[in-house]
Amino acid sequence: MARYIGPKSKIARKFNDPIFGADKYLEKKNYAPGQHGQTRRRKKQSEYGIQLQEKQKAKYTYGILEKQFHNIFDKASRKKGITGENLLKLIEARLDNTVFRLGIAPTRAAARQLVSHRHISVNGKVVNIPSYSLKAGDVVGVREKSKNLEVIADSLASHNKSFSWLEWDDAKKEGKFLNYPERGEIPENIKENLIVELYSK
Repeated sequence: MARYIGPKSKIARKFNDPIFGADKYLEKKNYAPGQHGQTRRRKKQSEYGIQLQEKQKAKYTYGILEKQFHNIFDKASRKKGITGENLLKLIEARLDNTVFRLGIAPTRAAARQLVSHRHISVNGKVVNIPSYSLKAGDVVGVREKSKNLEVIADSLASHNKSFSWLEWDDAKKEGKFLNYPERGEIPENIKENLIVELYSK
């Protein structure tokens, strides 16, 4: 499974946004990353550059590679409604993202690994495809054999966020995907209209 495994703080500083979670280096350094970051003058970005950066930010945030992202955008553009909002809704409905949102995994990368290693089930059946798209009413659970895994127990113990489109049953270690979230409910700081403008060129 292809995925980004490079430096995360450098990417977060590039976008000036802690897209991978709390980042002490982002707070420490207010200049550009790289050897000449303190002396280099930032060039004024073109309209295209701003749009491209927003797409890259969304890709890194959700851990999606270019071809997959493009396919999701195509699907979003064919659905009724606002394309940018449809894009984020479809991404939020991915299995790896939902495992992360439910608190089963501490990060999206960890969620992808749990799914790939067959620790997660959907409607009682094991699913090992991180990009699996959930539908309203689908139940995402931890396999019986995996419920005592330390990484899952630690993640659930420290998880203190809830989302209106998800329902969690701690006793059963499973959650329900109730519906696609509305744009206002998605906390990520992404300007999806810029991504739509980029793909519309």
